[in-house]
Amino acid sequence: MKTDKLLFGAAYYDEYLPYDRIETDMEMMKKAHINVIRIAESTWSTWEPQDNVFDFTHLHRMLKASEKHGIQVIVGTPTYAVPAWLAARYPDILAQTHGGQERYGRRQNMDITHPMYLKHAERIIRKLMEEVRPYRHVIGFQLDNETKSYDTCSSYAQKKFREYLKELFNNDLNALNHQFGLDYWSNRIDSWDDFPDIRGTINGSLGAEYQKFQRRLVTDFLTWQSEIVKEYARPDQFITQNFDYDWRGFSYGLQPEVDQWDAGKAVTAAGFDIYHPSAQDLTGKEISFGGAIARSVKKDNYLILETEAQGNHGWLSYPGQLRLQAFSHLASGSNSVMYWHWHSIHNAIESYWKGILSHNLKENAAYREVCRIGEEFARYGNHLKNLKKKAPAALLLSNEALTGLQWFSIHEHLKYNDIVRWVYDALYELNIECDVLSCSDTDLFSQYNLLITPALYSVSDTVIDALRAYVEQGGCLFSTFKTAFSDPMLKIYADDQPHRMTDVFGMTYDQFTDAVNVGLREIAFASSVKSAGKAVHAAADDGAHNASTAAEHSVHYWMELLRPDTAETLASYQHPYWGAYAAVTYNHFGKGTAAYAGCYFDRAILKDLLRFLCKEAGIPLPETEFPVVIKRGINEMGKEIVYLLNYSDETRPVIWHGKDCSLLTGAETPEGRIIRNGDTLSLPGWDFALLESI
Repeated sequence: MKTDKLLFGAAYYDEYLPYDRIETDMEMMKKAHINVIRIAESTWSTWEPQDNVFDFTHLHRMLKASEKHGIQVIVGTPTYAVPAWLAARYPDILAQTHGGQERYGRRQNMDITHPMYLKHAERIIRKLMEEVRPYRHVIGFQLDNETKSYDTCSSYAQKKFREYLKELFNNDLNALNHQFGLDYWSNRIDSWDDFPDIRGTINGSLGAEYQKFQRRLVTDFLTWQSEIVKEYARPDQFITQNFDYDWRGFSYGLQPEVDQWDAGKAVTAAGFDIYHPSAQDLTGKEISFGGAIARSVKKDNYLILETEAQGNHGWLSYPGQLRLQAFSHLASGSNSVMYWHWHSIHNAIESYWKGILSHNLKENAAYREVCRIGEEFARYGNHLKNLKKKAPAALLLSNEALTGLQWFSIHEHLKYNDIVRWVYDALYELNIECDVLSCSDTDLFSQYNLLITPALYSVSDTVIDALRAYVEQGGCLFSTFKTAFSDPMLKIYADDQPHRMTDVFGMTYDQFTDAVNVGLREIAFASSVKSAGKAVHAAADDGAHNASTAAEHSVHYWMELLRPDTAETLASYQHPYWGAYAAVTYNHFGKGTAAYAGCYFDRAILKDLLRFLCKEAGIPLPETEFPVVIKRGINEMGKEIVYLLNYSDETRPVIWHGKDCSLLTGAETPEGRIIRNGDTLSLPGWDFALLESI
């Protein structure tokens, strides 16, 4: 989404505040250069306290006050938290899930397929849209909030699933039974009337197909809301959704419950919520990885609709980190930074998920840093908005592969998103910028020097054809273990593994096992780690192994026993019985090359492999590596913008290699200074420099 300025703001809830201070809040926002607020998405019961009884007092207070102070507004539809009277009237609106029926209390506990939920949701959306229609400073609408299917397994949802399967298999139960392997354990279904409750299935293909169907329910729900909102929205108003990520106590990986590429068709602007560790644990990786997914949804800039201010326990930023984080979002392609939320809540479950202001609602250190960020956004915004990103590498991600590895786990400590982040984080530390692609983006493969498929477990022949063509026409492909193993419905391919790719990779395998006391030897790509024809001496990433034992334990969790044909062996296993097999291979195919890693190993070794592959793919390797992070893009003036971000508490010298640039800000040097090739910039801890080509 292109914007005419950087959007800087916060979620604001007048209805939650302990006393009337809306004028004070607006004045404080203006002082901080906050130019947008998000409102309304959380309070259906405030807008409609009883059935068909409406009270929009707080809504109009916020709209009138923000209009007076020149602050723009994004209005959210309030459908993700149902009022008590609605749940009492229709108890089965509370979702039936794999764990039983939900109870009233928490948010996002409803069945989004329930006819009466949809009827009442449509009414409140329309009422809200009518109320906000006169306000010209409303710039956009957010559909719902971090929407999921909430594991609905209701009779309504399961009826829709049966209709979905009838369409998918042309009403042919024999085809369904064959594709899903339902003859196994007498799970065969020979009448649609006998179709069992999906919650009992032990068949991975059928269970995974229901999860895919649930993702489709999210797309349908957001599309339905979007069509309602479009009836009221002006042409200049955008429609967005605040998508989120796999949650590990913070934003971590690809969201398993939403096909965001498909659901993104319902909106005109991609919006995302990114939360991450801070203080001593701040790395910027979640901001960068989340941004790569966000860019991929609309193939454009995106909005950060929520990120932390003071945040959850342990997330209080060191001085300077809020500013570093804010500019890191812009460096990844965001056109906004919006905090959840303006003020800390004084009661209920999120009382300690703190906003910009603490519970005393006064100026504090976080607010003063926000003021500095807002001033700099206002000063440099025209140079930084609508940044065009062009990465040399891309990760090919898949909800189907993620679901497949949920049903058929590699290891309890190695999930799909762990493998994705294993690769992405290594690229990040090497300062190789990376995009994300979906399996529907096959036409974009040729744009990248290096294409990576982390554990692309389930994959269609269409995608296989595209991967083959990519390599044959000169691309460099890197695939990890568990790539091209099953079809999109989790039926394991019956040919040699990897499916239809053995000639591309020049190897095959038919055995795999847990990695126990296994290392690597004869590593042809080793550089930062030592290779002496035996084992690699590199400390394990998680600190579980010290340097003296890492040589024998550099491979973890999973290993495939690769048998090269035309491929070169880049690394073999260090093991008394598995030592005859390759662990990493590299093959020439057509005009291109393909590497395959058959095991999960220490990140130091992975980074060496990626250095080798980047060199082979013609991707320049920056001399500077993490904790200094380099991000690039082209601004609307056609000039290159370079961010040099120091994710450490130590001052870091950085030697500039490139064309002459003007220093916009940072590095404790005068703004406007010309930076020439070979100049050294000194980056203080948790600080950055911002350069613009001349």
